[in-house]
Parts: sequence; C-alpha cells; structure tokens
Amino acid sequence: MNDVTFSEDEARYVASAPRWAHDLNGGRDQAALPRLMQYFRIAVRWRWLIIGSIAMALLIGVVVTLLATPLYTATVGLEINRESVRVVNMSSDVQPDEQPGDMEFYQTQYGLLQSRSVAERVARNLRLADNAQFFTMFGADQASEQLGLGPAGRTTAARDARLRRAVDILLRNVSVRPTRLSRLVDVSFTSPDPNFSASVANAWARAFIDSNLERRYDATSYARDFLERRLETVRQRLEESERRLVGYASSQSLINIPVAGNDPTGRAQERSLVAESLSALNAELAQATADRMRAQSRSRDSGGSAPEALANQAISLMRQRRAEAAAEYARLMTQFEPAYPPAQALASQIRQLDQSIAREEGRVQQTIQTAIRDSVTREQTLSARVEGLKQEFLDQRRRGIQYNIFQRDVDTNRELYNGLLQRYKEVGISAGVGTNNVSIVDAAQVPERPSRPRPLINLLIALLAGTVVGIGLALAREQIDETIADPADLDRKIGLPFLGAIPSSNAEDMVAETRDLKSSVAEAYLSVQTNLGFSTDHGVPATLAITSTRPTEGKSITAYAIAHTIARSGARTILIDGDIRSPSVHGETDVHNERGLSNYLSGTGDIDSLIQRPKSEPFAVMSAGPLPPNAAELLRSDRLRQLMAELQTRFDHIVIDSPPVMGLADAPIIASQVEGVVFVLEARGVTARVARLAIGRLRQARGHILGVVLTKFEAKRAHYGYGYEYGYGYGGHEKGTA
Repeated sequence: MNDVTFSEDEARYVASAPRWAHDLNGGRDQAALPRLMQYFRIAVRWRWLIIGSIAMALLIGVVVTLLATPLYTATVGLEINRESVRVVNMSSDVQPDEQPGDMEFYQTQYGLLQSRSVAERVARNLRLADNAQFFTMFGADQASEQLGLGPAGRTTAARDARLRRAVDILLRNVSVRPTRLSRLVDVSFTSPDPNFSASVANAWARAFIDSNLERRYDATSYARDFLERRLETVRQRLEESERRLVGYASSQSLINIPVAGNDPTGRAQERSLVAESLSALNAELAQATADRMRAQSRSRDSGGSAPEALANQAISLMRQRRAEAAAEYARLMTQFEPAYPPAQALASQIRQLDQSIAREEGRVQQTIQTAIRDSVTREQTLSARVEGLKQEFLDQRRRGIQYNIFQRDVDTNRELYNGLLQRYKEVGISAGVGTNNVSIVDAAQVPERPSRPRPLINLLIALLAGTVVGIGLALAREQIDETIADPADLDRKIGLPFLGAIPSSNAEDMVAETRDLKSSVAEAYLSVQTNLGFSTDHGVPATLAITSTRPTEGKSITAYAIAHTIARSGARTILIDGDIRSPSVHGETDVHNERGLSNYLSGTGDIDSLIQRPKSEPFAVMSAGPLPPNAAELLRSDRLRQLMAELQTRFDHIVIDSPPVMGLADAPIIASQVEGVVFVLEARGVTARVARLAIGRLRQARGHILGVVLTKFEAKRAHYGYGYEYGYGYGGHEKGTA
C-alpha cells in the first residue's frame, strides 16, 4: 500500500505540530521578510562575532586611553572685524558695515591664523628653537643630537632647522574654530604642559595681531610712498602745463578777464578781452542804428509836426500869438471889411507871425538833418569797428583752440593733483590712528584638567568602531558563507525542494529521541513524512533511498526515523542498510550483522533468511552484512533490482540507508534503482558547491531526488533567525549527533 495512514495519536501530533515545523516544512519564503528584520537576524546569528569585535575594540580603547599622555588645551577668544573701527570717517556709526564679501574675508583670516608666518613669529617670540624641553615634550627625544641643540649647533643652518621643526610642531597642535554667525573665533593649542599651552595660545593671538598691524602698516607705508611719488610727478606736470598755458597766451596776446560765476566743473569762468570789446561795441552799434532810424523817422514827418518843432517853446508861443490874432481878425471880419485899418493891422501881424514860425521850423528841420548825418556816421564807424573785432575774435577763436587744449591739460592735472593730495591726507590720518581690526576677547587660561584623552569619548568611539567592524565582519561572513544554513538557502543555492528541518539535539540516544513522539526531533520527522506524502501522486514513494554528501550528516538516523514513522502508520515497511562499507542500521535496531544485503547481492542467501524483525521496532530490517571487497560491483549487478522487486511484493515501503555520494559510486547506483531519493544535508556542514556536485552525480545516474532534509538545524544560527518556540517545552540544542 502506498498511501500512509496515521494512528489517532500520531494524527493528533501531526495536527498539533509546533509552528516552526509547519513554517519550515511548508517552505515559507524567508526572503520575503523585511530587510531590517533580515539584518537583525544576521546580527543575532553572528552575535558572538559582533560581541567579540566590540569587546576587542573596547579593550583597545581602554589600553590606548590608559597609555596615552594627558594633553591640555588652552583657548584664546578673538574678535575679527571686517574693517577697523571708524574713528576719522564722517559717519554716525563707528562700526564697519557688513559687505557681501565678508565670508571670503573671514575665511582668509582663518587661513592667516594658521599660517606658517604666525607660527614662526610665535616660535621666535618664545625662543622655542633653543628650548630642548619643548622638543622633548612633543616626543622628539633625540632632537638635541639631530637638530644640533648642543655646543655644535650654534650655526645659522642648525638654528634655522630647529626653527622649522618648532614651527611644524606648533602647526600640528594648533586649531582654529570660528563661532557660527559671529565675528568670534577660538584659537586653541594642545600640549602635555598646561602652562605651556596657555602661553602659546596667548602668544599666538598677540602674534596674529602684531602680524595684522604690521601688514596694515606696510600696506599704508607703501601707499604713502606711492602717493608721494605720484604727487611729485603730478605736481611737476601741473606746473609745466600751467607754464605752457601762460606762455602760449602771452605769445598769442590772449587776454582773458574773469567773469561772475563758475563753470560746471567749479572752475572760475574767464572771457577774452576781444569778446568783451565786441560785446560792448555791438551794443553801441545797435544803439546807434536805433538812433539813426529814429532820426530818419522824424525827418520824414512834416516840419510843423516834428516832435522837436512841437516841443520848441518859441514856435509854440508864436503859434499861440498867431492863433489869438487869427481869432481877433475873424471877429473883426464879422463886423467890418478887410480894409478896416485894425483888420489890416491884424492881417499884417499874422503874416509876420507865419514867417517867424516858418523860419523857426526850418531851423528845427536843419537840426534834425544834422542829427541824421551824425547818426549815420557813428553807425558806420561802429559797424566797421565791430567787423574788425569780429575778424579779430574769429582769429582769436582759432588760436584759442590750442589754448583750450592747454587749459584742459592744466585742469586735468589740477584735478588729479587735488585727488591724490586728498587721498594722501586720508592715508596719513588713518596711519596715525589705531587701525587694528582684531582684538582679544578672552585670554587663554591655564587648563585645570586634560582635554585628551577623554575616557568616555574614547570608549564610545571604540564601541562604535567595534560595532561597525563587527557588523562589517558579520555581513562579510554572511556573503562568503556558502554553507546551507537554513531552508531559504536550498532553493537559492542548490535548487531542490525542502522536505523538513530536523532540529539539533544533544540527546545521547538519537534513536530514543526519534521514538519519543513528544520530542521536537520526532515531530520534525513526522513533518518530513507528511511532505513526502505530497511528493508523488500516490503518496509516499514505495522505494526510498536516504543519502547525503558525506558521512556524519545524519542520513542513517533520518533513514531510521522515516522508516519508523511510516511503519507507525500501519504500513509494512523494511529498512535496508545499503551502506555496506560502513553499516550502522544494525546498531540502531539491535539486530545482528552476520548476514545481510551483501550476502544476497553475492548470491549466498535468500531473502527470508536475511530479513530480521526486531521486537522493539514496527518495521523489518535488512542489515548490511559482511563487508565485501567489491561493494560497487555487487550493487551494479541485477541482484539489487531483483531484491527490490521481491521486497515490493512483501512490503509497502522500502527505505534504504544509502552510502554518502562523494567519493563513492554506491549511492548513484542505489538511486537509479529506487523511486525517490531523499538528500540529507547538515545545516552549516557542507558548502553549496559540494552539495551541488553530489546532487549532480545522483542526477547523472537518473536518480529522482524528492527533496532535502536539513539536519542539525539551529534556528538561532540560521541566516534569517528562525526564532520559533518548540512545542511541549522542548527547545533546540546547541549540538547533536543526528
């Protein structure tokens, strides 16, 4: 019968198998676990490696801390301003303004603080080149001989060498730490002597301030010297241009007179004498022309209506007298005849008055004509003079072009001279006032306790380093480890189904452990038998070979356990010891080994005489028998096929404890004669490469490999840490013989 049935107790044990057995034997994909959980389980698996790495790192940290020389750090605080305080600048704020280039400026200052020139100034000020104790303090025990601190070391070359060495030591032990978002910076120096650390820190700050002042003074001195030279050059050029201007004006008779107001450049305006004369004569010419035109206008008027005639008092009096006489004459004519003597007297008087008025008006007209002639003459004279001045002005304008060139040269030189003079005065003022932009905020104090070593920090660093190294080693071991550690490796590394995992046990009698239905080992083999029932369409295969890569992997106890669990279900089962080179079944089942499989294969015995039925086991047993000299040849014979055919008529299941695959030809021969092969692998015992090689040999012999049973499995050491509890209070053990 091929179908496996269980008793009521066995069925209850299978149904109530612990969760780890169902999960493992069900082939749960452990790669589906969260990556963080995978890393955690790797850490748990290699915990002793990680703990050892941490312990070693802590031990090294403690030793280094205890052996390290105490070092003391003194710190001086400095304030570095972008510019010096404004003392002479005309501004309501004496503090300098922030500028876009401040960050670049401060980075430059931090670099100057750590410059070799400052360190050399400190070494010179403290006379460190001649201080043997200084070199010894920093580990240069042989400095006296190497650098010439003895009597022979007074040469300039030896002293320069000592100075360079001292500067190197100072630079290695000084540090600059700027305070974020501020103008403050801390300068620290570390040495084995607290007093020396404080003195060097303070000397460093003073040396930097002195260097800064010296650099600024040098720059100011250079600027003053440069401006002085430039001022002298520009002054000579200005004097030369002025002389050239005056000489040209004198030679060309160019006379300019000042006028009111200044030009756009602020220079006093001047005007040539010709221009002034032309302007004045032109005004007189315009006036003369106007006078002439008025005189001509009067001459065109009638004599009696001329304004001079009307304004003449004598003519006005005579006209008045004539008017009175004419009025009297007209009155008389209303009464008398013209011959009337009084009327004739009045007429004679009127005629005399008319003659007198005519003579007076003629004299006025003559005066007007004389004035016209004088106006024309004056106008003509002025016009000729203006024309002459125009020509002279145009000629002067032509000559004035060169004059203006000379004038512009003079103006340019004067402006340049004034600008340089003003800058020279500013430099002089700034050089006379303190221009230091660096100040000491807190002087360095003698440190009371060492800054290094710091035990707590060192231990924390050692702990962190040990943890990192341990985790790195664990991950490296995990990557290079080719052994099969857990069921997840089977499909990934060797490509075979997973039948079950047998937990490691420290029991001395594994046979008794397998028989105990409450043990974790028995429950695991029950799960293996369950999975074998699903390996074919008719349940557990009728003929099974149990093999492994090498000895001591647990194949024999696995063959015994599978036969035992199948037999307990009521199936007729026989266990054959196929490892005739190294038999072990007879010891597990308490049967004799005088006759067995080797006898049948050699044709010296029948089946009935070779089958043994131990009283303590529910299955029959065929031991290996005497050790033959040619085991592989016996297995290749037809007698093995005949044996299998004969036993299948008497038993439902045949389980063969096959020899290991590697190094022998026995296992592939047996695998070719059975329905299925169960491959036993010791967890973390065989590399995947060797297992694949063994499986390849079985497949070359046309063996049907049903799956893998993982023995001596320790869940806590597995890749993914199968942290499951074993039922009934039984747990995994550290070591076993399965």
